[in-house]
Amino acid sequence: MPRPRLRVIAGTAGGRRLVAPATVRPTTDRVREALFASLGDHVRDARVLDLYAGSGAVAVEALSRGAARAVLVEVHPVAVEACHANLTAAGLADRAVLRAVPVAAFLAATPVGPPFDFVFADPPYEEAGPALTAALAVLAEPGWLAPGARVVVETPARGDRVRDAAGPRWEIRSERRYGDTLLTTLGPVPHI
Repeated sequence: MPRPRLRVIAGTAGGRRLVAPATVRPTTDRVREALFASLGDHVRDARVLDLYAGSGAVAVEALSRGAARAVLVEVHPVAVEACHANLTAAGLADRAVLRAVPVAAFLAATPVGPPFDFVFADPPYEEAGPALTAALAVLAEPGWLAPGARVVVETPARGDRVRDAAGPRWEIRSERRYGDTLLTTLGPVPHI
């Protein structure tokens, strides 16, 4: 199967080609286009967290569409290089922070700065269950998410990994399937 060609869909860097190393499964243009269409203006001026950033294409797209800041978390060195290259090529590196650490280590730290308005998590499919359960448990804690924040998780379309990982602290707001990919949008359950 040939590697998908990636590009920035819209915004200030629209049309710009992105690189994706062979070691990652990037979020395709089609899925990113659908994702950002569903978010609408929610991304403008948002603070974005891209967990398991891979090529960084989701964070680059968010910044191109007007997000204020993005934090990309990626541990694999080749993918970290791709994130850096894509942010630089798109002229968006000044509004991004790239953290080359495991997601669990990043989330183990106390949140720094304003809470996030939009979180995208695309864990390796083979790790999606336990990694996602742990990440969602931390993101539900105070300080991570702004009121009205949206968390979108990319998983394989088969199985109920997100439903299993979400637990009682999250409500599923939407599920959209794109071929073999499922995007699940979550929101924290309000505390009573």
